[in-house]
Amino acid sequence: LLHASVLNVLPNVELTALCDKSFLIRKFLKKVFHEVHVVDDVEKLCDLDLDAVYVTTPIPSHFPVARTVYLSKVARNLFVEKTLASSYDEAKELCELARRFGGVNMVGYTRRFAVTFNKAKDLLDQDAVGPVASFKAYAYLSDFFETKKGSRAPASRGGVLRDLGCYAIDLASWFFGDLRVESAKLTSLVARGSEDSVHFRVRKSDGLEGEFDVSWCMKNYRMPDVGFSISGSKGIMKVNDDKLELKLKNGKSSTWYRHDLHDIVPFWLGAPEYFREDEYFVKSVKENNNAEPSFFTASKVDQTIDRVKDRADEDE
Repeated sequence: LLHASVLNVLPNVELTALCDKSFLIRKFLKKVFHEVHVVDDVEKLCDLDLDAVYVTTPIPSHFPVARTVYLSKVARNLFVEKTLASSYDEAKELCELARRFGGVNMVGYTRRFAVTFNKAKDLLDQDAVGPVASFKAYAYLSDFFETKKGSRAPASRGGVLRDLGCYAIDLASWFFGDLRVESAKLTSLVARGSEDSVHFRVRKSDGLEGEFDVSWCMKNYRMPDVGFSISGSKGIMKVNDDKLELKLKNGKSSTWYRHDLHDIVPFWLGAPEYFREDEYFVKSVKENNNAEPSFFTASKVDQTIDRVKDRADEDE
């Protein structure tokens, strides 16, 4: 509904069809979106001459749905919500399909379009804190705080790393480049075998060190919160969804909030970054330009998640 609504207001974009397995959802969609095809199977989109398809299903179904879109030739341009797939092997196969069929492909890591993280990226590129020596990243949410033991709810969302931690991993890759997983600890809090809290350390080939703390069982995080503390030779930068602080060793300091960074879009639904993200993807399709994060870029997040899980098993 979110992406469909945003696309529906973009100039020169026509929302043509919606696909959902649920009868009740389809009935609702027909009432909300008039003169739009509503179908129950992806292959029924084949004859609509679509320019692009958005895959916004739960993470475990991203791979089979996206694969069907390509192999059934529904469309060449494809946007998939994060994460690209449920494993690195699946992500690699989607990358190969994207290469084979051409077109523009992109994965929905919305925080790349948030004004605070964009400002942080600009400052890092300008060497504002000097060469970065270390960073700490977190991704917190309260969805399963004090959830009774034995709940099956977390399993349907693919685990905390793919549901939430992926944002921090993607931003770290965007900020610093490729990172190697050094150690990891995975904790099950809601049910046996569930992935509810993860702490892991990484290192870059140039010596940069980082650590991540991810949990959806944290108190007082009604909305997802992702943030970084970045230490360099000149000072420290702290950034999250709403605020950016820069404190330099020479005594100078600066603070920016969302409203300081022109966080304005023509149509606001969910968060401003959703509009920017969809506008950027549509422009990339129209101009046949590469969009980032592409499938290949986003597949590295799936690769890191798999490595974290493997390392957690090794470190037990």
